[in-house]
Amino acid sequence: MPPKPILVPLLNANEPEARLVEVHAKDRQPVQKGDLLFTIETTKAASDVESPEAGFLRMVAHEGETLAVGEVLAYLTATADEQLPAVGHQPTLNAVAGLSVVSEQPVKDTEVLAELRITRPARALAASLGLDLSTLPADRLITEAVIREIAGSPIAQYPAGTMSPDHEITKSTNSRIVIYGAGGHAKAVMEMVQAIGAFRIAGILDDNAALAGTSVLGIPVLGAREFLPQLVEQGVRLAANGVGGIIDINIRLKLFDLLAGYGLAFPILCHPRATVEASAQICDGVQVFANAYVGSSALLHEKCMINTGAIVSHDCEIGAFTHIAPGAMLAGHVHVGEKALVGMGVTTMIGLKIGSGARIGNGAVLLADVPDRAIVPAGKVWA
Repeated sequence: MPPKPILVPLLNANEPEARLVEVHAKDRQPVQKGDLLFTIETTKAASDVESPEAGFLRMVAHEGETLAVGEVLAYLTATADEQLPAVGHQPTLNAVAGLSVVSEQPVKDTEVLAELRITRPARALAASLGLDLSTLPADRLITEAVIREIAGSPIAQYPAGTMSPDHEITKSTNSRIVIYGAGGHAKAVMEMVQAIGAFRIAGILDDNAALAGTSVLGIPVLGAREFLPQLVEQGVRLAANGVGGIIDINIRLKLFDLLAGYGLAFPILCHPRATVEASAQICDGVQVFANAYVGSSALLHEKCMINTGAIVSHDCEIGAFTHIAPGAMLAGHVHVGEKALVGMGVTTMIGLKIGSGARIGNGAVLLADVPDRAIVPAGKVWA
């Protein structure tokens, strides 16, 4: 076969160029039809580029390079050493906006439904999640990331004690998660789960019976704890504790025991806008919220929380079930015991210890160790 060019597709009608973000295959490597070759992006969209047929990949563009729509990314050749066209040869762009691969020949498997533009990987993911393509937005290119975002939010509300067809078991059963709690902390957890994009929210449970049949952020409140057996029977295996427990941490602890008693696991939830250094260690059930920072060699024990904008510096250790509240700033080598509360805006000296069960009031300044179960009033300088 003559060398077949793989061109930069049009992702956005207002952006005539795209950046080659990542190359997923090696030069001169044999590839099959449908193999993932590249990821490209504009300021508004990203797309995976797949191989339109089998052949040997011959790279022309380089990772990180910005190219015009219709320029050649690579060629597919019959052999690894086949001569390529002269540099500068650019075949005519004849693609429909939104194709994941553009070639000289019309692409027969174009994913165009009315005005919908969807990449083939996104279409496959939508099918695995049971999403109706007619419900997808037509004002943007639908990528896998968009599908994950949509799948995390129910598109309708359902009466308490019922489950919609979209909530039935699918191939993505293991990604379904229930949120326990419907208050302020639970809202932050819900939006973090949706931002992560790896989970499908099966619904909300809350012990306030009056909330059954309502919704929070568009997610249905299915009922109270009595609904747990039905969720487990339908294949839900993950849970997130949406109760902050600032007033009484025992409420939060009892909910963990309740959910674990039904065999539910607690995944690590780390907001995409949080920064966690690669050397940090995070245990199951930990929640790290937006704009938080977890430094080098920090250790976060199970089910602790690092709330919005909190700083946990290098070599810190945070005990199980402890809550580091928004805006708290822990210097390096600070050790916090289990079931403690470090309030909003608290600052610490380097290397000190905060005991298990301690409660540090908002805005306190810690210049010395805090014993177990001690209470430091808000705004106090503890020396």
